[in-house]
Amino acid sequence: MKATYLLSFLGGAAVMLGMSGLSGSDTKPPHHVYELRLYHVKEGKMDALKARFGDHTDAIFKRHNMKSIGYWSPEDAPDSQNLFVYILEHPSRQKAEKNWAAFQADPEWQKVKKESEEELWKRQKTQKLNRST
Repeated sequence: MKATYLLSFLGGAAVMLGMSGLSGSDTKPPHHVYELRLYHVKEGKMDALKARFGDHTDAIFKRHNMKSIGYWSPEDAPDSQNLFVYILEHPSRQKAEKNWAAFQADPEWQKVKKESEEELWKRQKTQKLNRST
């Protein structure tokens, strides 16, 4: 599966998640912001990156009001070996910035990051997504 197809699928999934709260409601839902993050992982580092998310990162996200929608990797090679994707939900863009600042300053995150300082990815891309309807 090409990364662009995966990006399109995950973007659509984030939009659908946002729209799920609209069904039959006359009240305006809160304006949440979704953050699509793609990591192009260095060769042989996928398991280490997944372990860091499972063992530490997700819990630290929760502590700083960063809601993980999900984590994915493509099924098909070569992207299955080097692409890690996740989506976060924030109440607003301003809260996202505040949450990320708190996350980066978190002592546990600083320790975990230092212990795995060998860069686990070649490049990372972030895309903020708004509900389109």
